[in-house]
Amino acid sequence: MAAKAKQLFERRKRRTRYTVRNKTKGRLRLTVFRSSKHIYAQLIDDLEGRTVAYASSIDKELKGKIKNGAGTEAAAAVGKLIAERAIKAEADKVVFDRGGYIYHGRVKALADAAREAGLSF
Repeated sequence: MAAKAKQLFERRKRRTRYTVRNKTKGRLRLTVFRSSKHIYAQLIDDLEGRTVAYASSIDKELKGKIKNGAGTEAAAAVGKLIAERAIKAEADKVVFDRGGYIYHGRVKALADAAREAGLSF
C-alpha cells in the first residue's frame, strides 16, 4: 500500500472503531480482518478485553469445504462459522466492526452469512 492509501485506511479504521465503541452498549464486537489470501473474524468483549470466539478461512472445519480462502465463498463460510460459535457462546446480538474496509465484497459476504446464521447486528 502506498503511504497515502495506508493513512486513509487507518483514518477510516479509527473512525469506524470510535463509532462502534460508542454504540456497543455492552454488546460484543464482531471484527473482520482480510488479507490477500484469507479472511478472519473475531468476537471481542471490549469490557473484559478478551476474544470470545473466532473463525477464519484456515480453520480445520473449513479446509475441505472451500477452494481458497480469498473468495466470497470463503467469507460466507467464515461468517456462518463465526455465527455458530457466537450463538454457542450465548452472544446473538453483536456490533459489526468492518475496520477500515469498505462494506463490499468479502466483508459484505461475511456479514450477510452471519446474519443468515442467526447473529443480529
